[in-house]
Amino acid sequence: MPDTSAPRLIAIGETMALIAPARPEPLATTQEVRLLIGGAESNVAIHAAQLGIPTAWVSAVGDDALGVRVRDEVASHGVDVGWVTTDAQAPTGVYFKDPGKGVLYYRRGSAASAMTPESIADVPLEGAELVHISGITPALSRSCAALIDSVIDRVAAGDGILSFDVNHRAALWQPGAAAPALLDLARRADLVFVGLDEADGLWGTPDADAVRALLPEPALLIVKDGDVGATEYERRGDTDVRTFVAAIKTEVVEAVGAGDAFAAGYLAAHLNGAEADDRLQAGHRRAHLVLQSTGDLLPDPPRDDTPDRA
Repeated sequence: MPDTSAPRLIAIGETMALIAPARPEPLATTQEVRLLIGGAESNVAIHAAQLGIPTAWVSAVGDDALGVRVRDEVASHGVDVGWVTTDAQAPTGVYFKDPGKGVLYYRRGSAASAMTPESIADVPLEGAELVHISGITPALSRSCAALIDSVIDRVAAGDGILSFDVNHRAALWQPGAAAPALLDLARRADLVFVGLDEADGLWGTPDADAVRALLPEPALLIVKDGDVGATEYERRGDTDVRTFVAAIKTEVVEAVGAGDAFAAGYLAAHLNGAEADDRLQAGHRRAHLVLQSTGDLLPDPPRDDTPDRA
C-alpha cells in the first residue's frame, strides 16, 4: 500500500530561473522582461498542486539568489520542496524565452546537473502513488542518468506508477544518443507522454499507432499531436484500448510549457480516477490556458477564506 505520509505525486528534475519578455514580443527587441522560473518537472508539480493533488518537487539548486527564488516560487504554489538540496559549489541554471523562436539555455554545470542517486536516497519514492520524470534529466550528466535509472528501479519496487515524459531536448544530447536512450526509458515506464513530432524525429514513427507498436510496454501511452489532439493507449489485459480527444482551438501566444501543463492535467485526472476521455480532456484544458501566456505557469486559483457560517 502507498505510504500515506508521502505526497501523491513526486516530480524530479531541474528547474531554472526563467527570463521572459513582459509582453509576447521578440527577446532581441523587448524593453521589459520578467524574472520567472521554469522546469518541466516542477511545472508538472505546480500545475498538479493547483489542481488539488498533494505534490512534491525534488531537485538541487545553487547557493545563490536564483536558487532561493526558484525554491520559494515552487513552494509558494503549494508544492512540497523539503527534498530540494542546495549545492554551494554550483550555480542555479538560467534560461531565456524568446516568443516564437524557442528558448536559450545557460545550464551547463548547474547544481541540478550534479545530482546522483544518493541525492534522492531519503525521498519516499516507493510510497508515492505516482513519480514523474522526463527525458531532460538523463541528458544533463552521467550522474543524472544514473539518478533516473535509480528512480525507475525504486518505483518499480513499490506499488506506485512511474510517469515519463520523453521531452526530447536535442541540444542536450550527443549526436545519435537520444533515440536509443529515450526509447529504453520509455519502455521501462508505466505511463508515457510523447509528442508525435518528437517520436517521428527520434524513431521514425509517423502516426500514433506506429508509436504504440514501438512502445507496447507502458500500460498507458499518450501520443500528443499538437493542435490536432491526443491519443491514449491503455492496456487492459490482452486488449489495447485506443482513445482520441481533439485539442481545444487556441490562439497560441507561446507553446513552451504547454506539454507540462497537459501532463499535469492528465495526471491529476488519472489520480482522481477519471476515465480516458476525461483524462485527455483535462490535459487539453490545462494546455489551452498555458498556450495563451508567455509563462509556463498559471496564477493560483483564489482561495475561499470566508469562515463557515452556522
